[in-house]
Amino acid sequence: MISRGGPAIIGLTGSIGMGKSTVAAMFARAGVPVFDADAEVRAMQGPGGQLVAAIEDAFPGSTGPDGVDRDALGAIVFGDNTKLATLEAIVHPAVASRRQRFLETNADADLVLFDIPLLFERGGAEGVDAIVVVSASPEQQRERVLARPGMTAEKFERIVSLQMPDSAKRERADFVIDTGTSLSETQAQVERLVGQLRAERQKAGD
Repeated sequence: MISRGGPAIIGLTGSIGMGKSTVAAMFARAGVPVFDADAEVRAMQGPGGQLVAAIEDAFPGSTGPDGVDRDALGAIVFGDNTKLATLEAIVHPAVASRRQRFLETNADADLVLFDIPLLFERGGAEGVDAIVVVSASPEQQRERVLARPGMTAEKFERIVSLQMPDSAKRERADFVIDTGTSLSETQAQVERLVGQLRAERQKAGD
């Protein structure tokens, strides 16, 4: 599975509420450098961010003193494929540039992790060496998401409808991390997987 030169790239993904951010932090604690695509976008859309001006030009009224108003921008592009494509044409190249710098910075690492929520939906699966999907039961997922501030059942259902079903993600995964257990058990799963991937990477480099 892992045969390329340089760091082996792990693609981490999962549907909303499955615990992806928590698992990404566990990989980081295990010594794996993490590139968080969402965090990079938030930084570039925040106060003084490099994408704010371009987004305001394309979508007037979607920004303010705190950068991009994500709710306002979402209301503009939601359901409009043309506007969504315009936004993606602004955001995706900038994220790709930051991802490349991340790889250059961590060129000596054995493993790196790309935390990408829409890995399958946006066709990024071909760019990684191994795909890890985080998953829990539908009941746990719903409970977690509805506990978030400002979340409603209607909004939750809309978000889920735009994402690949969890069952399909599990089928396409190389590895699945079950987050329906305790945090310590989930951490143990991550540590075992990191050990396995490091062994594979070392074997591929021999």
